[in-house]
Amino acid sequence: MSFVIRPAGMEDLQHLYEMAKLTGGGFTNLPPDRNSLTGKLEGSQTAFARRGDEIVGETFVLVLENTETQVVRGTCQVFTAVGHRWPFYSYRINRLTQYSKELDRTVSAELLSLVNDLEGTSEVGGLFLHPGERAGGLGMLLARSRYLFIAAHRHRFGERILAELRGIIDERGGSPFWDAIGGKFFGMSFQEADEFNAIHGNQFIADLMPKHPVYIAMLDEEARKVIGLPHPSGRAAMRMLENEGFSYQGYVDIFDGGPTMLADTDKVRSIACAHHGEVDEDTLEKGEKALIAAGEFEDFRCCYGARDIRGDAIAIDAQSAELLGVGTGDRVWSIAR
Repeated sequence: MSFVIRPAGMEDLQHLYEMAKLTGGGFTNLPPDRNSLTGKLEGSQTAFARRGDEIVGETFVLVLENTETQVVRGTCQVFTAVGHRWPFYSYRINRLTQYSKELDRTVSAELLSLVNDLEGTSEVGGLFLHPGERAGGLGMLLARSRYLFIAAHRHRFGERILAELRGIIDERGGSPFWDAIGGKFFGMSFQEADEFNAIHGNQFIADLMPKHPVYIAMLDEEARKVIGLPHPSGRAAMRMLENEGFSYQGYVDIFDGGPTMLADTDKVRSIACAHHGEVDEDTLEKGEKALIAAGEFEDFRCCYGARDIRGDAIAIDAQSAELLGVGTGDRVWSIAR
């Protein structure tokens, strides 16, 4: 398989724009807007070029390239700390229990509270695979390459990591959750609010969204039943996140009500179990299937390959060595496929 994950560059703008038009809405990290994508790529290049240990609000954009055709067929992003450029808002689901002595009745209600609890948390997101490539495990390669990138640059990421999953979008491209809450205060459709957020940020939420908790029981049924549920296309992604150690802890997206998954960074499976070792053979013919990554920052590369762990050292197959540009004596990160 001649696919490799690498840092995105300005030359990838057209490919990213074409993929952004295929997302179907609700995909804030990949807006179909050339100016926004250009800004994102410029910020990513600055992040890759910076050296230093301090954690600041940066975005690293990676792409999946077919090395035979030089065509980009997927993308993913890693955020060092959310909430630095503008506030990071979530709804947190709380339960309020009250008792009436006169009625001898206990009533329990669920509330949605607007919070900044997750500010400063790292994030994995922006994953999109071209519909024509959704076979052969390329989605898994995109998803897990982010964890090897974090492992290789651990000092630039926080103690917790989150992943936001797109919520339920109806057949007209709207969001029942947005229509029940945000739409009533902003006079904007879900698609308009989603596009505005992708391009301009969500400070308008802080300016206009009511600060008082929302009683879930007061929402219509269509809105209530989608809270915390991923879009059908995101169910596989949710399972992958759960396999990595992420869990849903009662936080949902303020726009579509989709679940926010959380994990301790060092306990994410593909980070905790990643092997870092020196290549002692780069012509391995048979071995364990694995994701293999090499290089730092703008030199980072990741691909599928074969490995044989030999203590602290590792042997890898010749094709992986060629895709990653490594040989005997170089150091690589790897995780079993």
